Amino acid sequence: MDELNIKQHFRTDEGPIIDQINDWLVQAGDQYRPVLTPFLNPRQRYIAQTLVNGNEDVKMTSVGGWQNAEMKRVLFFPPYYEPKAEDFEITCLEVIYPQKFAELHHRQIMGTLLGEGLERATFGDIVTDGSQWQVVVTNQMARFVRERIDHVGKIKVKWNLISFAQLIEPEDDWEQLTTTVSSLRIDSIIAAGFNYSRNRAKQLLEHGFVQINWEMMQKPDYLVGEHDMLSVRHAGRLRIDQIGNVTRKNKHRITLSIIHA
Repeated sequence: MDELNIKQHFRTDEGPIIDQINDWLVQAGDQYRPVLTPFLNPRQRYIAQTLVNGNEDVKMTSVGGWQNAEMKRVLFFPPYYEPKAEDFEITCLEVIYPQKFAELHHRQIMGTLLGEGLERATFGDIVTDGSQWQVVVTNQMARFVRERIDHVGKIKVKWNLISFAQLIEPEDDWEQLTTTVSSLRIDSIIAAGFNYSRNRAKQLLEHGFVQINWEMMQKPDYLVGEHDMLSVRHAGRLRIDQIGNVTRKNKHRITLSIIHA
């Protein structure tokens, strides 16, 4: 696939991940072997699938612990290869903590993992049923987490190995919304998704209260794309499922999925 041509369909800041995915595809195709990626977010996997669609020598599949996981490891492989579960090299861990005396939150576990030096691409989703907390990590990082991390904040914890069958599958509580927006700017999308004014959405961005694909975003004019994941502090989370046609009034028809905080 023409590299310059494919990059025209994506954002300029996505150039590095496009180059990385192309490198993985070359390895899988030229060396006739499976190539495993770190955990990729939905937007990155969308880019990967787009590139694979134009490559007859490589296929891809992804695993994140449960079917609808947001973060998944991708395996690129030659058409003759049949992927196996062990190819994905992921481990499921459950956080053991004194549930009667302490309460954990997603941001605490995420902050602890990142604070201990783990890169975001080395672990997947953090899931809960309200009391139990579990996380999916690469095999390589599982030992580090179990041996080196014994506190989440001030709460003493242990990390137990669990099977995939024991992994909690969160309930699908996304609400879908189809609407139109004047532009694909991130402030416009936030305003439409959470029924905010554009000015309020802009202020949230400028104050660092917004993340896109788990990275802080402070540019109100940043253009979103399909499969981007947004998190807005105190508002909730938003996923861009589809960007449709432009209407007669020159508005973009979009489909969003939203979880309110």
